[in-house]
Amino acid sequence: MKTMKVMEALREAMCIRMREDQDVLLMGEDVGRFGGCFGVSAGMFDEFGPERVRDTPISEGAIIGAATGSAAAGLRPIAEIMFSDFLTVAMDQLVNNAAFMHYMFGGKIELPMVVRTVNGAGAQGAAQHSKSMEAWVTHIPGLKVVFPSIPQDCLGLMLASIDDDNPVIFFEHKMAYGRTGEVTSLDPIPLGTGDIKREGSDVTIVAYGNQLFVAMDAAEELAKGGISAEVLDPRTLYPLDKELIATSVAKTGNVIVTSEEFKRGSYAGEISAFISEELFDSLDSPVRRVCALDTPVPFAPILEQAFLPKAEDIVQAVREQLG
Repeated sequence: MKTMKVMEALREAMCIRMREDQDVLLMGEDVGRFGGCFGVSAGMFDEFGPERVRDTPISEGAIIGAATGSAAAGLRPIAEIMFSDFLTVAMDQLVNNAAFMHYMFGGKIELPMVVRTVNGAGAQGAAQHSKSMEAWVTHIPGLKVVFPSIPQDCLGLMLASIDDDNPVIFFEHKMAYGRTGEVTSLDPIPLGTGDIKREGSDVTIVAYGNQLFVAMDAAEELAKGGISAEVLDPRTLYPLDKELIATSVAKTGNVIVTSEEFKRGSYAGEISAFISEELFDSLDSPVRRVCALDTPVPFAPILEQAFLPKAEDIVQAVREQLG
């Protein structure tokens, strides 16, 4: 057992696979000697050298294009996009090539690549460096999407993502990098498996990324009033662990889905639709979403906090739901 920060767990997972497999490499803006914008790849350049920890130009399309080509040629690249806001610049390579190449070539090639990218608000990154972009990529067939929260999940899911023969988008929340937790296993966590972070009986709160910690705070507050909230972390957004969600909803009958996304068009809405359509008979009340506001992310700290979904918003939604 070892206590790690999220960033340390991510680095450990990458280093484990790079030591084991010479075909695994890391590429991105400033991932080399600088150690990455947030320090996740610190020390990796010294251990693995410039051929396997490669600094790239400031061109997200080129980064994903290089990753796609090298994966198709037999390597297992990990490509870092410094902020998920700039996935938009790489969408042609990601959506039209990486996601569909296995299908378009009749299954004759694999695309074992991981795209690491930093999501979310809270650090005064303002409108262009703070968005939550998971709905953009969960929409696309051919992409797997992962968004863990705690060090153990980050390590295990990063190992599984590197091992996967499909393109995996791996979201990391910038405000979670410094969070610590116990790491008891160096084994991969299978993609598509969620986890119950807190058991409860009155309401299910589905939350992922940094919003998981907000949901845990809300559950603690609800417990003071006698409401038992179960907090479910999907960990993998696609494939989604529908069975785990169904089991929880059958127990509680009430569901809140919360994410840091703009509410309109959010992946929280997709999860809510699945529950409403496929688990309707288990519901005692309509599914509710608690998301961020439908505005650009403000720079001013007080406005940024007003933009973000908070624990009290979840508490209010649960109390209204339960009457």
